[in-house]
Amino acid sequence: MTNIVYIATSLDGYIADKNGGIEWLHSIPNPEGLDFGWAEFMQSVDALVMGRNTFETVCGFGIDWPYSKPVFVISHTLKCIPNAYEDKVFLVSGDIKEIVTNLNEQGYKTLYIDGGKTVQSFLEQDLIDELIVTQIPTLLGGGASLFGLLEQPQQYTLVKSEVLLNAMVKNHYRRVR
Repeated sequence: MTNIVYIATSLDGYIADKNGGIEWLHSIPNPEGLDFGWAEFMQSVDALVMGRNTFETVCGFGIDWPYSKPVFVISHTLKCIPNAYEDKVFLVSGDIKEIVTNLNEQGYKTLYIDGGKTVQSFLEQDLIDELIVTQIPTLLGGGASLFGLLEQPQQYTLVKSEVLLNAMVKNHYRRVR
């Protein structure tokens, strides 16, 4: 049972700008269309867990649904999934630990955790086992922070670090328990 964050941040640790925008994520040209290990990562997970805001952001991309794995959306306000996403997206709510236990019991052992508030909630409960964070060389000066306050420090060890396109740095960390 592993919970993994795979996300990009600005140099100052934001995942969205002050207006909630994420256009800055494409500030580094990628002329060859490299995926930087995304497809391999997605093959390694059983399902995704994201918050409502992230779900609505992905729905707003105007593209075909990008995930082939089941997506579980944590929300206390969303009451139904749009018809286009039925059988792909499932609503869950309640205690984070119970949600993870229920998903693990259903056979979803490796979960991709996405979305700022969701990641912070998992970190608060010490439920993140790995962090894969790609830093983009942009300072946003504010916005949605990846990390929030924690009651206790959490120690991670560096598994791997890669420089991508001579501009971004992708760091893979594993929780020390």
